[in-house]
Amino acid sequence: MMGRGRTRKVEKGVLGGNLNGGLSGGCGGSLSVPSGPVFYPTEEEFKDPLEFIYKIRPEAEPYGICRIVPPASWKPPFVLDMDSFRFPTKSQAIHQLQARCAPCDPKTFRLEYNLFLEDHCGKKAKKRVVFEGEDLDLCKLFNAVKRFGGYDNVVKEKKWAEVFRFVRPGGKISECSKHVLSQLYREHLFDYEEYYCRLNKVKKKSCKRSVTSSKKCEPEVEVSSGKRRRKNKEGERIEVLKVEKQELDQICEQCSSGLHGEVMLLCDRCNKGWHIYCLSPPLKRIPPGNWYCLECLNSEKDSFGFVPGKQFTLEAFRRVADRVKKKWFGSAPTSWVQLEKKFWEIVEGSAGEVEVMYGSDLDTSVYGSGFPRQIDQRSESIEPDVWNEYCASPWNLNNLPRLQGSMLRTVHQNIAGVMVPWLYVGMPFSSFCWHFEDHCFYSMNYHHWGEPKCWYSVPGNEADAFEKVMRNSLPDLFETQPDLLFQLVTMLNPKVLQEKGVPVYSIIQEPGNFVITFPRSYHGGFNLGLNCAEAVNFAPADWLPHGGFGAELYRNYHKVPVLSHEELLCVVAKSELDSRTSTYLNKELLRIYSNEKTWRERLWKNGIIRSSPMTPRVKPDYVGTEEDPTCVICQQLLYLSAVSCNCRPSTYVCLEHWENLCECKRNKLRLLYRHSLAELSGLLVSVHKYNAVEAAGESRKDMCSEKVVALAKKVKGHHVTHLQLAEEWILKSCKILELPYSKHAYASAIEEAEQFLWAGSEMDLVREIENNLIQAKNWAKAVKDCFSKVKSWSNSRNCKTERVQMDRINELLNLKTAPCNEPSHLQLKEYQEDANILIQEINTSLSSSEYSVSDLEILYSKVVDLPIYIKESEKLKLKLSAVKVWVDDVRNCISLKAPSLVEEDMLYKLELEMLDLHIQLPEVDLLANLIRQVKSCRSRCNEILKDPICLKEVKLLLNEWEAFTVNIPELKLLKKYYGDTISWISRVDLILMNVHEREDQENVVDELTSIKSDGLLLQIQVDELPRVELELDKAQCRVKAYTVLRSQMSMDFVQQLILEAAKLQIEKEKVFADISQRHVAAVDWEDKAKQVLATSACLSSFEDILRASEHIGIIPPSLLDVKLAVSTAKDWLIKAEPFLFQDSAIMSTSNSCLQVDVLKELVLESKDLKVHLEECSLLENILKKGMEWEQDASCLLQNAEQLRNINIIGEGSTSCLVPNLERQVLLIEAAMEAGISLGLEFNMTLKLQDACSMLKWCIKALSFSTSIPSHEEVEMMLDASSNLPVVFISCALSTALTDGLSWLKKSFEVLDPNSRRQFEISNVEELLALSKRLCISFPTFIGRLQNAIENHNLWIDQVHLFYGLSCEDRSWNMLLQLKEDGISNAFSCGELEKVLYEAEKVEKWNQRCADIIKPLPAEENPLLRALIDLKNSIERSFEVYSNSKLGESTNLCMCCFSSIDDCARLTCSICKDSFHLQCAERSLEDTVLSFCRYCNFINSSKLPRSGSGFLRTGRKHLTLDKLTFLLSESSDLFLWTDERRILSQIVEKALACNASLTKLVNFSLAYVSQDLNVVSQKMCIALKAMDVGRIGDDEGNRLFELALGRHSWKIKAKKLLGSGEKPTLQQIQHHLKEGLAMNTPPEDYFAQKLTVLRNTGLQWADTAKKVSGDGGVLGLDRVFELISEGESLPVSCAKEIKLLRDRSMLYCICRRPYDQKAMIACDKCDEWYHFDCIKISSAPKVYICPACNPGFEENTSAPARATHERFSGNKLEEPQTPLRRSELRRNSQKPKSSILAGVNDMNDCLRNISSTGSLLWRNKKPFRRAARKRSQLDCLSPFYYVRDKS
Repeated sequence: MMGRGRTRKVEKGVLGGNLNGGLSGGCGGSLSVPSGPVFYPTEEEFKDPLEFIYKIRPEAEPYGICRIVPPASWKPPFVLDMDSFRFPTKSQAIHQLQARCAPCDPKTFRLEYNLFLEDHCGKKAKKRVVFEGEDLDLCKLFNAVKRFGGYDNVVKEKKWAEVFRFVRPGGKISECSKHVLSQLYREHLFDYEEYYCRLNKVKKKSCKRSVTSSKKCEPEVEVSSGKRRRKNKEGERIEVLKVEKQELDQICEQCSSGLHGEVMLLCDRCNKGWHIYCLSPPLKRIPPGNWYCLECLNSEKDSFGFVPGKQFTLEAFRRVADRVKKKWFGSAPTSWVQLEKKFWEIVEGSAGEVEVMYGSDLDTSVYGSGFPRQIDQRSESIEPDVWNEYCASPWNLNNLPRLQGSMLRTVHQNIAGVMVPWLYVGMPFSSFCWHFEDHCFYSMNYHHWGEPKCWYSVPGNEADAFEKVMRNSLPDLFETQPDLLFQLVTMLNPKVLQEKGVPVYSIIQEPGNFVITFPRSYHGGFNLGLNCAEAVNFAPADWLPHGGFGAELYRNYHKVPVLSHEELLCVVAKSELDSRTSTYLNKELLRIYSNEKTWRERLWKNGIIRSSPMTPRVKPDYVGTEEDPTCVICQQLLYLSAVSCNCRPSTYVCLEHWENLCECKRNKLRLLYRHSLAELSGLLVSVHKYNAVEAAGESRKDMCSEKVVALAKKVKGHHVTHLQLAEEWILKSCKILELPYSKHAYASAIEEAEQFLWAGSEMDLVREIENNLIQAKNWAKAVKDCFSKVKSWSNSRNCKTERVQMDRINELLNLKTAPCNEPSHLQLKEYQEDANILIQEINTSLSSSEYSVSDLEILYSKVVDLPIYIKESEKLKLKLSAVKVWVDDVRNCISLKAPSLVEEDMLYKLELEMLDLHIQLPEVDLLANLIRQVKSCRSRCNEILKDPICLKEVKLLLNEWEAFTVNIPELKLLKKYYGDTISWISRVDLILMNVHEREDQENVVDELTSIKSDGLLLQIQVDELPRVELELDKAQCRVKAYTVLRSQMSMDFVQQLILEAAKLQIEKEKVFADISQRHVAAVDWEDKAKQVLATSACLSSFEDILRASEHIGIIPPSLLDVKLAVSTAKDWLIKAEPFLFQDSAIMSTSNSCLQVDVLKELVLESKDLKVHLEECSLLENILKKGMEWEQDASCLLQNAEQLRNINIIGEGSTSCLVPNLERQVLLIEAAMEAGISLGLEFNMTLKLQDACSMLKWCIKALSFSTSIPSHEEVEMMLDASSNLPVVFISCALSTALTDGLSWLKKSFEVLDPNSRRQFEISNVEELLALSKRLCISFPTFIGRLQNAIENHNLWIDQVHLFYGLSCEDRSWNMLLQLKEDGISNAFSCGELEKVLYEAEKVEKWNQRCADIIKPLPAEENPLLRALIDLKNSIERSFEVYSNSKLGESTNLCMCCFSSIDDCARLTCSICKDSFHLQCAERSLEDTVLSFCRYCNFINSSKLPRSGSGFLRTGRKHLTLDKLTFLLSESSDLFLWTDERRILSQIVEKALACNASLTKLVNFSLAYVSQDLNVVSQKMCIALKAMDVGRIGDDEGNRLFELALGRHSWKIKAKKLLGSGEKPTLQQIQHHLKEGLAMNTPPEDYFAQKLTVLRNTGLQWADTAKKVSGDGGVLGLDRVFELISEGESLPVSCAKEIKLLRDRSMLYCICRRPYDQKAMIACDKCDEWYHFDCIKISSAPKVYICPACNPGFEENTSAPARATHERFSGNKLEEPQTPLRRSELRRNSQKPKSSILAGVNDMNDCLRNISSTGSLLWRNKKPFRRAARKRSQLDCLSPFYYVRDKS
């Protein structure tokens, strides 16, 4: 016995293999991965798969995977049709499963990178970074370095080659490229990496903060009247604006809600928004720095996945798989170790690009399963017993999920891959990447056929360690795709996992094996070749805890689950359980019960008291029958409970995310639940029954311990428990039931009960009373409804109104006790009693035997007047209608007079109805009399129909009953028989009249045949039938006779016809006499034909006898033999005609010859002819001549064969051979002409042609030894040799000539200058040696080859002489000459390659110089001229710096740098530099003041953004870095050129100039004093030198531009401070902001002066703003002092002064300045008045003040005052100061009445007043809470939008 698999239980080495080899040592191949366990169940153990897996689980689960080898007897057939099976595939890029860049979006990276450079480095990114001549993707480079641990780790571990593969896939890696890539990263990305790491550390710290600490940091919220304030950590109050109605400016992309804008996170690129709790995975708080969504981080271009491919048949897929294997391993056998090693090399990106196809995840319900299924058609090759056995087998994967003991057996849906197996068709390297199953299910995979599959597994208890290693190894992928492990597209080498301490195991699955993966076990692998497998999930009882973990994982990552775990638990708990299932199920149910109880109680505590049960399931015993809603936040299926709100219909959230649903008050939210806690507890109790007593007691103890803590909350300042509230509700509800029914009271009580119904069993009494309330409410409503309908119908008696059913009234009033006290039920009971009395009367009347119609009508009228509908009224109505209908029918039957109108059945029906109605009416006797007549007629008809019917009897009966009104079937049948018989007799008489005289006897036959068949069918006997049969036989005989006359018939047929006519006695008719004459002539012809055939007569005799047969009219027996003999003779003559007339003109124009074999066949056929022909002897003579020609041709071919086999030795033999060849050609051509003249096609003709062409080719080839052929002629001869017949190619002569021609062709190729570099000197020497072995000599070409060798050796000597010179003595011209000579004279050698390489290096360096310097076109050496000009420029620049240090002025013009000693000149009054007069036009802007353009530019306050580049146009300024790089590159050149020498001098001078510039710029930037002339002088020197030198570096230019900008800022500040007009605050603030942007130091003189002015102005302006809005608190004298103080400030504050002046104006009769009270303007005088002062509450359309209209009085009532108070509340907008009267008059065309308060719901046109001069209201929108970016929200609470009160 095996027990738990003790016999061969677990094999540490994986067994099995194929013919190509196996994995060495059973350790997973080259990776040394330990093997997983293998089990071999016995037949008994194999019966129950779930039981067997349960047994082996303790040993197998620590590995995460195992292999099961079934018993030898278990061999299921593969039922798919291999020929017709067609399936889709997916394309897998194997080389990118691990070694791929993250799908980063370059635009997003560039945006973040640019922000970093601007904010932290103060510079902008370069537009292009070039690497190896192409743009470098910095985003890819950064992610690649991040993949390998950052810059320091890449340098330390020397990973730049791996980084290069990411950046340049498929590129060639060199040490130089790795070094350059490292330098580029160091230059552009190293600082950004440090910043990125710091930012991530901050994010991680913020995420690690506990919930408690985060709560401590949150502001405390104070609730006050209408506003909410909160305190931050410093205790300062921050106002929180709560907006009732707001426009949502941002919608969450996940939940489609615009609410909760304070926790909305906006992408810093696309501006799309997400709530932080809606992200996957969710965030606890807003992260620091910039944030980008996954759409912006991931590039569609670089996104990776398995792309759907095309569909394949198995045969086509096999061919693709074979090509893949052959490409990588060739045709040699391959071991599994080699395959595995190569696979991981490809995955890691070191073996090239590989793309394979994989037919994965094929739904077997669509494409078919490999296992037999009952729904499939059985193949004839499979026995029925075998088919049925494996259809029902538990190891059939189609049955496994639904086995007894599987938790999935209750799932109703056919979920592909879970409930329905998936099919997999793989090829070499096709992969299934690291993953674990959905919901942490088990999985079972069966290998049907093909090559093995290689599996890797990590146990489930090491899943966290596995995920950690994956994230650390592929950080860039997980950063852009946090759910990467859900995508099944990533592999990682098991070696990496082992190095990090994660255990990994491997399995090799062979055909017929099962592989089991355990819950949460990460597994992956690949296929070793073409194979087919099938897989499905299953879930035994021990899976349940893992399923709970999987459900939580879906919740954390916001992934939609495959099925609802909670629903599965509840449905399984309701089904039949065993002890094993109940143990695991009890724990899971207890967990979800506790979780549900906790969250429901938390919702109740937070004020969500409304609840209602969900709609019950139609099929509650199955999972997935109906679709549950999902939480819009976490995407989980809401089976047990949900939260909803009317503001967002059809939107639900789970209990955990109830706060994220909407912003309504909590009492507006509603809890939806499917089971109360009492029902869930009942499920737990039912599961306990299957547990042990100890386990059940422990569970009950856990549940009881949870009930100890009473559920309570604070209500109206007091703590009240949930149970106390329930008890209060119970007392209140009991009182309601006792009192008279009140709809409002009942509805209120039922609504209050909602907060208790979801709870546990302690609320059972609440549920009972709530149910009683609902029943009572429904009963009372039904009673009132019935009574109102009864009363309404009694009053109106409207027929359209529906009456109340008596059954409904009985149902309501027949209760033992009334559910509640409803008074109207007593009145309804009176109507019930009246209805019962009427029902009794109806039943009495209907049960009596005799009654009158009038009595029934009176009773029915009472029923119609009753307001209650009773069912008995229908019976009464039916009786009345039935009596009336019967009487009408009887009268109708009797009144009819026409025959056969009354149906017999109708009479019997009326008779039966008469008996049922029990009525006494006069119509009864009339009906009985009519029925007696019907019976009498029927009896007479039946008597006639019994015996053979006689025509006379039928006629008498029909005459008697002709006028009877009743339709009797038998009488009607006799009438039909009689009519048919009379019609048939008339037809017979008509046809037989003169029938023998008719010529259309065919029609006669048809008519008589039809009459005969009709007569046989007659029911009445007739005497004419035998006569018809005789006439039919005669007519048929006449038809045959006419057929003989119209067409030729055989002689036998004619003789038979004559005998038949004699028998019928019609032989004397004319037609038969004509036939007899023809018969006599036919007999005579037959005798003559037999005589001609016997004597072999000539062709004319045969033709004469054939012509005689045409007039007989009958076909004699020998006619066919005569015709055959004549046609055979004529056919032979046609075939012989070409041979007989070949000398005629017709044959001379024909291109085809006649075949000899055909001639021989014709001679043989002539001997079998029955006709004598003279042409037979002529053909025999022609055949004799052809045989003689064939003998002569055979002799010529033998002579040609002797010539082909002659051996050529020496030149003499060649000269003697040519005449013999020419002579033989002439003989062959003559023989060919003789054969053609015969006109026959001989087999020898083609052989003669081949021999002739061969001899001509030999003659032409032999002529090349004495002449000089062209290359084309040689190639043509070689091509012609390949077309020669095979028998000629192998002969001695052709072989020798072909070798010679091949040698000539090779000589031509070697001597060709264009192809000389392809050959080495040794090849030429070998060619000369080969010429000595040839049979034919070519002296001319041998001499040319010897000359080529000498020229090559001379050039080699010149090269060696050149390289012997020193570097300085080598010239560029010498190298160019060597290059040209080598190309024309030298063969391939190292010296030639070196010369070409060195020349190319110099040319490329010169080209790079030209690309950078861009010289102007010139006749000779433009680059050298440009370098000389550049050298002169940099020397002048250096001279400018040198003179400035010595304090000397130059004696040169600063424009053209020529001497100015003897020329007219101008001198700058500032810098003292001189200029030619002719140069002054473009160098002096003001000739009167004589300021040079440099000084004018420096002292100008307006500088262009481009710096100083505008001073000189047409000059190109070069970058020093580029020139330095060029100079460093020139060190690789092995000779010195003029350009290189000049460039080194230029770089040396440029570095010196750059040092001087740096010194001047640093001085300018550090200068902070008031005197700007010192800085101007320094900047002017630098500007001149830079403009002249034309060379600079980026850093120096940037610092110089910064110094120029700061100097310009100081000049502007000096003008601002020194101008006569006061500067405004805005001007000062703007200028200070510009200075801050230029990093102007605070100690700068001008910065300090402007700061003092700004602070003074801002202080006074703040005071002025407060006073202007104080509503008159400050006195006017103090206001005027404040105005005077503002006018004396050194800063212009015109706006604030105007506000103060407006503040000093007085209004209304109270003579107060403008305040917040509502005001209105008089339409006459434009004076403004307060509403309170003139006692009005709202604005009239026209208002006239009391001063303008003294008689007008306005009554002010209390409601008006209330309206005034409402409009002047805190929610109104702040009104503004009104205009002066003079300004109001200008706008007199507009309506003058307006209210100064911004009331939203007023429709009148309101007038607003503004202190800035506008009469219109400022229609301000409610303050809008907008979702802000995190840079604007860092200092704010994550839950409220706040604004400082100040």
